[in-house]
Amino acid sequence: MLLKDKVCVIVGAASLRSIGYATAELFALQGARVVAVDIAMDEIAADAVRASIEKVAQRPAEMFGAKCDIRSYTECRQLFRDVVSRYGTIDCMVNCAGVVKAQGMLEIEDVDYDRMMDVNLKGTFNICKSVLGEFAERKRGVIVNVASMAAQRGGGLVGGAHYAASKGGVISLTRTIAREFGPLGIRANVICPSMTETGMLDGNVTVEQFRDIVNAIPLRRAGRASDIAGACLFLASDLSAYVTGATIDVNGGSHIH
Repeated sequence: MLLKDKVCVIVGAASLRSIGYATAELFALQGARVVAVDIAMDEIAADAVRASIEKVAQRPAEMFGAKCDIRSYTECRQLFRDVVSRYGTIDCMVNCAGVVKAQGMLEIEDVDYDRMMDVNLKGTFNICKSVLGEFAERKRGVIVNVASMAAQRGGGLVGGAHYAASKGGVISLTRTIAREFGPLGIRANVICPSMTETGMLDGNVTVEQFRDIVNAIPLRRAGRASDIAGACLFLASDLSAYVTGATIDVNGGSHIH
């Protein structure tokens, strides 16, 4: 098992259709002790996540759910204190939390822009800063942030300019963390998926738009949450022990550069 007994915090994992859940499931199958985090996490959601993982694994899962609004640094800091109190350590944090909205540049209002930046960029900053406080003490740890191909090509598929800009910030932030904290033995990498079949597509892409996008992808399909989870596993495990500051494309060939 690639993550045997590793304590892994997965942020954005309440929905069973999400990249976060797929990552939590895969990590659990690889022996991790999983903390599934989401603003929507409650007892019902946590039970559903655990039951789904155990159904696939065919064994009990070492997993618990935690609620956290990543827009609040105070909540993020408390989250990791609670994890350390429970397990004594943290080995990896994967941040899959995010929001998206399909809007043209001239349609974006202040409230739309602020929400996008607060969750996608400020939220990523808060959760990374919080876990780095724990990693720095231990002089080890792994961060994996999920950004988007929209940040690389300038939007144009699902999210608007505010979405692409927020995810571009996630890429730059992750690279900065890798450079600053590498001397402490801490790795940070970012994944850029293309259009992935999750709940984030709901209301943002029509059937016709989905078909047109897929037809332009060399592998002729949209991404699956499990595709992104596989890349997260690589970056979280010792298979990528000498990889930091990298941007990993998981896009079916839709953006080759």
